Amino acid sequence: MPDVVTITMNPALDIATSAEAVVPTDKVRCGQPRYDPGGGGINVARVVRTLGGDALAVFPAGGPAGDALDLLLDRDGVPHQRIPVAGSTRESFTVDERRSGQQYRFVLPGPELSKAEQDLCLETIAKTAADARFIVASGSLPPGVPADFYQKVADVARRLGVRFVLDTSGEALRQTKSGVYLLKPSIRELRERTGRELRTEAEQVAAARGLILDGVSEVVVVSLGSQGAVLVTRDAHESLAPIEVPIRSAVGAGDSMVAAITLGLARGMDLRDAVHLGMAAGAATLMTPGTGLCRREDVERLYSAWRLRAG
Repeated sequence: MPDVVTITMNPALDIATSAEAVVPTDKVRCGQPRYDPGGGGINVARVVRTLGGDALAVFPAGGPAGDALDLLLDRDGVPHQRIPVAGSTRESFTVDERRSGQQYRFVLPGPELSKAEQDLCLETIAKTAADARFIVASGSLPPGVPADFYQKVADVARRLGVRFVLDTSGEALRQTKSGVYLLKPSIRELRERTGRELRTEAEQVAAARGLILDGVSEVVVVSLGSQGAVLVTRDAHESLAPIEVPIRSAVGAGDSMVAAITLGLARGMDLRDAVHLGMAAGAATLMTPGTGLCRREDVERLYSAWRLRAG
């Protein structure tokens, strides 16, 4: 059985391409497209697999795009459990503008899931994660799924005795009240969750620790983009410097960070080392174009460089 089971409630067929310039009205002539299976938890499973770990990706999918997800995950050798749904899986479209170096990301909402389909997702998670060490939920919720769905996943994890890792935003984050082992909000998501600006590190730490004291999560890792990250527990915190790399695309960087943190913990790393492995994976994904995720050799090189600096 896998160490890590991921759930992606709103998966996507990711399409990436490039164009000289993105302009209104005129046809935008694009380069050859790249197709990848996408969505937060699917990306997490892909990165765990890339780094030599064992993960199962669970997701609801339907229609031609859902069929394409199956084929692409088979292509990449990622074990997966598809939950059939009536609606068609969404597509997401990313265009890199060669002239400016800017990236344009077009994200569709996804199909509406019925109550029966939602219940089947929870049942499938409970069955597939019975012997896992971690359940990871990452990404948005599709139409029709109530904002407290991830709380229901947390409750499943608690019943199974499995640690739950969560990376989400908006109302889905606000409605998750307990049962999370590790929460990874971005600074924007933490601001939205608390309703405060959180301009200083002290304010960020206090906000993260507030979630811990309220019983939402045992550990909070706040990603700060180009400013690095902050690791917060009940009794301590640490500011983590960013890993400087040339940036080609930000798609999947947060998911890669979550994947490597979870894999590191599953392999027995201490929390600090696992978070640094996550930062290395996130940085390595920034180096890849379009919807591509990190390469194992880049992650290992960046992590080893940090270990040398840390002594």
